[in-house]
Amino acid sequence: MKLDLKKLKLREVNEKLQNLDRKQNDRNFTITNPEGNHAVCAGLTKEMNINILWYRDNITRELSPSSLNINELKDSVNNCAKCNLHKTRNNTVFGDGKLESDIMIIGEAPGKDEDEHGKPFIGRAGKLLNLFLKSINLNRESVFITNTIKCRPPENRNPSVEEIVSCSDFLDQQIKIIKPKVLVLLGKVAANRFLGDDKPMSELRQKKFFINKINIPIIVFYHPAYILRSPLMKLSVWEDLKYLNSILQEHVS
Repeated sequence: MKLDLKKLKLREVNEKLQNLDRKQNDRNFTITNPEGNHAVCAGLTKEMNINILWYRDNITRELSPSSLNINELKDSVNNCAKCNLHKTRNNTVFGDGKLESDIMIIGEAPGKDEDEHGKPFIGRAGKLLNLFLKSINLNRESVFITNTIKCRPPENRNPSVEEIVSCSDFLDQQIKIIKPKVLVLLGKVAANRFLGDDKPMSELRQKKFFINKINIPIIVFYHPAYILRSPLMKLSVWEDLKYLNSILQEHVS
C-alpha cells in the first residue's frame, strides 16, 4: 500500500497507519513525498515494514557550490553528534580516494572493520569491490569511495531514516566538493537515498538516472556484501561493470 503526503495530511496518514496497526495483516507500506515530516509513523505500537521515500527532492534540487573545503567538512563529520550513532562509533568513516575524482562510489554504511580503522570498504566487501574496479582498469586511488552515513550502525543493521537524514548534508557537500562525473550507488539504501524509489535492485541496475540541473549520471549496483552472500550473482555484476564502462566512455573524457 502507498500513502502520498502530497494528497493526504500528516494526521490522516498517521491515523490510517494506526488503524492498520491494530487490524491489518499486510504490514508493508510505502510513504511518498514526506517533505521533511519526521513525525510520520508517530504512535505505532507494532512492527511494520514502512518504506519512507525521504529523498525524492534530491532528483530535482540543484546542488549549489560547497561553502567548505574537504578538510573543514571532514572535521565537521568527525565532530558530528546529530544522531545516536556518535555514542557507539569508534571512528567516523568520511571517505577515501581521489579528490575531484570523475567517479564517486557511495555505499550504505560502515561495517566493523571500517569503524575500527576509519576507512570505507576495507573488509571482505571492500576486497571484492577492489576486484570489481580492477576488472575495468580502475583502482581505489582513481575513484572516491564513501557511504550514505558516516558511522557504523550497531550490529551492522541498516541505517534508520533519522541517521540517513542526519548525514544527508555531509554527503551532499562531498558531491559538491569532489564534482564527480558519474555516481555509482551500491545497494538499496544508497539507491533509495538518491532515487526515492522502492523498486527492487534488479529493476534499477543497468539504467542511467540523473540529478537534474547538474547532469550527473547515476547508476546502481548490487552491494558487494550482497554478492558475497549470493555468489551466483557475480555474472550480473560483470554485466553491470560493462555497463559502467560504457557510461564512463560516454561521460568521462
